Amino acid sequence: MIDKTVFENKTAAYYTLGCKLNFAETSSIGRLLGEQGVRRIRSGEKADICVVNTCSVTELADKKCRQAIRRISRQHPGAFVVVTGCYAQLKPGEVARIEGVDLVLGTEQKNDILHYLSHAAGRPEGAVVTSPAKDIHTFAPSCSSDDRTRYFLKVQDGCDYYCTYCTIPFARGRSRNGSIAALKAQAEEVARKGGKEIVLTGVNIGDFGQTTHESFTDLIRTLDEVEGIARYRISSIEPNLITDEIIAFVAAGRRFAPHFHIPLQSGSDTVLELMRRKYDTALFRRKVERIKERIPDAFIGVDVIVGTRGETDELFEEAYAFIASLDISQLHVFSYSERPGTQALKIAHAVDPKTRQARSRRLLDLSETKLHAFYTRHIGRQAEVLFEHTRKGNLMHGFTENYIKVEIPCDAASANEIRRVRLAGWNDERTALNCKFSDDGK
Repeated sequence: MIDKTVFENKTAAYYTLGCKLNFAETSSIGRLLGEQGVRRIRSGEKADICVVNTCSVTELADKKCRQAIRRISRQHPGAFVVVTGCYAQLKPGEVARIEGVDLVLGTEQKNDILHYLSHAAGRPEGAVVTSPAKDIHTFAPSCSSDDRTRYFLKVQDGCDYYCTYCTIPFARGRSRNGSIAALKAQAEEVARKGGKEIVLTGVNIGDFGQTTHESFTDLIRTLDEVEGIARYRISSIEPNLITDEIIAFVAAGRRFAPHFHIPLQSGSDTVLELMRRKYDTALFRRKVERIKERIPDAFIGVDVIVGTRGETDELFEEAYAFIASLDISQLHVFSYSERPGTQALKIAHAVDPKTRQARSRRLLDLSETKLHAFYTRHIGRQAEVLFEHTRKGNLMHGFTENYIKVEIPCDAASANEIRRVRLAGWNDERTALNCKFSDDGK
């Protein structure tokens, strides 16, 4: 039984660290509390309940989580602080020792936050720790919007890959997913609310179907039929799971954007083998080339980890040369972090922090070069842009189908609307392109 009196006249603040999947799940928590009458705080207010959804992908992520929890506790004195997510799942005792924490919930227990909050209300002084479940097996649907134009729809959770450097399978459990019928219903609800764009999120979304024996291709074909949704984006998908059928569907489909986010992690086959990845550089190159053959203007973002154990100077140079040779749009660069319990700790040759930092800087510079070249190729062209509500000063921004960021002077009537524009050139900071409306709108 849930004691509903616990939630009467209460306010809440929500903080999310990490991936898009976490944002979707935080939104679901907010919806659960909102249904009990808990109101999200307004600017300047103090919250009665603070929910912190954490990430633990690297040691730096853990540190940022600890800093955020302490900061939030100071900002909302007397609030009941709930910490959930991957960091809470992997290190509940460590989280419980942080001053100000009242309740620790693992990745699966967050689904029962109302139950735990209700029972924790009469706790004795000090943190209430609920040991996260070791066997994570349920799929909890989530779809976030918050103040964004884009929605993030969770279609899959967990991972069966167990790469040597990664703790995500321990934090998220085995691969599992919702049914296509249920996910279609969520997309239809987004359309009813006026949402124009949905990003499909998960831990390993290309592995969709482990629970329901459906396929990711079946999923995107079904979602493409939902009227009212103008665009879908596919978030990070493993290269070995990007089939020719998926590429062909995105190329010909009505609603799926020409935008791929593909984890490479290393451009060295030797390092990929040490990581126990399920592909080699030849396969990765074939996937990039196939995408560009079918969709020449597709945006391709690529994840790379630098400084992993076993990455010698020679292997890094090999990886750099391979990445530089790819027709991709942007790199998301992560420095390797030692994670307790991972098989990577058994690999010889640890890379020192200064070398990791220098390698990261080189790849970030390469990324900037590739991104600017991709944007510059599109100057003078026309594109369809979905403008967002968020503002920066007197400017607002939006994204083209192939994920080029554009800016215009604030125009409230254009928020959450798709407008045809001509891409006019770089803004002053060279972070986005200016544009001019070219449709028959206003």
